[in-house]
Amino acid sequence: MAAVSDAPRLAEPVTGHCLCGAVTIAVEAMQAEVDICHCAMCQRWGGAFYAGVKGANVTVAGEDAITIYRSSAWAERAFCGTCGSNLWYRFLPTGGRSFLAGLFDLPKGFGIEQQIFVDEKPDWYDIAQKSPMLTGEEVLAEAMAQGFSFD
Repeated sequence: MAAVSDAPRLAEPVTGHCLCGAVTIAVEAMQAEVDICHCAMCQRWGGAFYAGVKGANVTVAGEDAITIYRSSAWAERAFCGTCGSNLWYRFLPTGGRSFLAGLFDLPKGFGIEQQIFVDEKPDWYDIAQKSPMLTGEEVLAEAMAQGFSFD
């Protein structure tokens, strides 16, 4: 991922966590932009593109649940060994980490700083393409209409 830009930074620290809550991450001075990576490794790691956020100071709790995988000569990726949530990408030459945006409840107004490895992006997705968009309530209603019960 690229160097930190001149984007505005959040005044308050932002805390996020993995799916099971075993790992929590607090990021200070978070950059109000998301980096998108379309490389083949990110696609395999997360199922599609990688969306990462970064900040000035980071505190990670629950390190005993973290597994780190050296995915290439220049990068490592971390995930929660309990629930499997992907946590961060570290670019080894600089030591810089970016954290999966989905771990955090981010405020409105985040933009996209950049998209990289766009030549590896599959043609089946385009972040801005027109497609059906269902709310969570609509998805659950569709499941219940098919006989699924959430009790």
